[in-house]
Amino acid sequence: MKYVLAIDQGTTSTRAILFDEKLTIVAQAQEEFPQIFPQSGWVEHDPNDLWGTTAGTCREVIERANINIADVVSIGITNQRETTIVWDRKTGEPIHNAVVWQDRRTADFCKELRDSGHSDMFTDRTGLLVDPYFSATKLKWILDHVDGARARALNGDLLFGTVDTFLIWKLTGGQSHVTDATNAARTMLYDIRKGCWSQTICGLFDIPMNMLPQVKDSAADFGQSRPDLFGRHIPICGVAGDQQAATIGQACFEPGMLKSTYGTGCFALLNTGDTPVMSKNRLLTTIAYQLDGKPTYALEGSIFIAGAVVQWLRDGLKIIREASETQPRAEGADKTQSVVLVPAFTGLGAPYWNPECRGAVFGLTRNSGPNELARAALESVGYQTRDLLDAMRADWTPDGASSVLRVDGGMSASNWAMQFLADITDAPVDRPKVLETTALGVAWLAGMKVGVMPAQEEFSKQWELDCQFQSQMAEEERHQKFANWQRAVQATLAY
Repeated sequence: MKYVLAIDQGTTSTRAILFDEKLTIVAQAQEEFPQIFPQSGWVEHDPNDLWGTTAGTCREVIERANINIADVVSIGITNQRETTIVWDRKTGEPIHNAVVWQDRRTADFCKELRDSGHSDMFTDRTGLLVDPYFSATKLKWILDHVDGARARALNGDLLFGTVDTFLIWKLTGGQSHVTDATNAARTMLYDIRKGCWSQTICGLFDIPMNMLPQVKDSAADFGQSRPDLFGRHIPICGVAGDQQAATIGQACFEPGMLKSTYGTGCFALLNTGDTPVMSKNRLLTTIAYQLDGKPTYALEGSIFIAGAVVQWLRDGLKIIREASETQPRAEGADKTQSVVLVPAFTGLGAPYWNPECRGAVFGLTRNSGPNELARAALESVGYQTRDLLDAMRADWTPDGASSVLRVDGGMSASNWAMQFLADITDAPVDRPKVLETTALGVAWLAGMKVGVMPAQEEFSKQWELDCQFQSQMAEEERHQKFANWQRAVQATLAY
C-alpha cells in the first residue's frame, strides 16, 4: 500500500492526514497555535508557529500510522488563503509576523484605491474586489512599515509567499519558491486571464516582482522535502487553497457544479469551466484549479459568519454548552414566532460586502427565548447561502447545470440546518460520506500526480452520498420567510 501525506494548514490549527491509495484516512494529527491581535482589526500569526505545527503534525501522523516511510510517495498542501508572509531569502527567517486573511489594517488604503478609480482594473485582471482580505495590500504594508524592507526587497534579499509557499520553502530547505494558481489567484497580484503576475499592479504597489514565487499547476512538481525531516526525500506534488481543495474533494469538476463549505464562515464555489465569469453581483471570480496548464474558473461567494453564530450562542449568550445542542433547541422553537437574526458581527460578506454594519435580531416577542434564537441562528446560514446562490444564478446559469448543492464542513453535520438549507433554496442538498473534503482534494492532487490515485473521471465516480435533503417547504412559506430576511438585512445595512 502506498500513502499520501496531506497537510491542512488552517487559521487556528494545523492538521496532517495520511491517506492510502484508496483515499481512506489511515491516521491524522492536529495542533492548534496562538492567534495574535496587536490591535483592533489586526490579526497575525507567528510564521514559525505555522511551520512548527506543520513539521510536528507530519511526524506525529507518520508515527501513529506505523508505516514504512518509503511507502509515503507524495505530499499535498492545502492552506488558509491570502495570509501574507515575507522572509529573508538566505536565512529563511520572516521579517514580520504573517498578516492573516482576516486582518483589516489596510482598509483605508483600499478605500483610497477605490476612490481613485482603480476598482475596475483590479477586478478585470484579478477577478477580485479591492479589499484588505487579499494579499497585495498586506504585502505593501509590510514593505512600507518594516525598517529597510523595501530596499532589501529591491536588492533581491526578500521573498513573498502565501502560507503554501512558505511551507514549501521550509520543507525543501529553501530549494523551491513556488505556489499554485489557486493561491496566486487570491493575492490580488495575479492576472487570472493571462496566467501571470501583473506588472501593472506590482508597479502601482511598488512591489519588486523578484519577490514573487513561480506559479505552477495545482498538481505539479513543487520540490522534495528535506531528508532529515521524515527520513527520506518525499516529493510535494499537490497544492491548492483550502476552498479550492474542498471543491476538488467534492469532485465539482463539471461546469455548473456547486459546493459550499460550512466552517467558521461559509465559502461557496460554482465551477464555470474555462470561462472566467465576471460577476455583476459582487461575487469573486477565481481559479478553482489548474491542471495540465489549463485553468478552470469559479465564481466564489463568502459568508463571514456561519459556524461562528453557533459559537456565539455558546460563548456569548451561553444558552448552549455544546454545538450539538443547537438542533434540539431549533426543533423546540415556537413555530408561530418569526425571529430573524442577521449575524453581521464583522459586517456582511457577499453579495453585500459591507464590513461596517453590525448584527441585529428582528421579530422578538415576550415569549422569545433560547429555542427561537437557536432556530434563527441556524436559519441565518441558510438565508445567507440563498443570497449567494441567487447572485450566482443571476451572474451565470449554464444550460443543463445541476442545481444540487454539495456541502461539507462542521455545520453540514446538522440535519436540521441542512434541511432548512434545502427548504429555503428550493434545491437538493447533498452531504457526502467523507466530510474531510479539503484534505481529500489535495491528497488526490498529490496522489494522482505520482500515479497512485485514480484519474479525474474515476475519482468523481468514487464520490459517495451520505444523505440528500430535498425541499419540503411550501412555496408561500419559503417566499414569506425569505422576504422577512431581506427586510432584516436592509434594515441592518441602513443602521
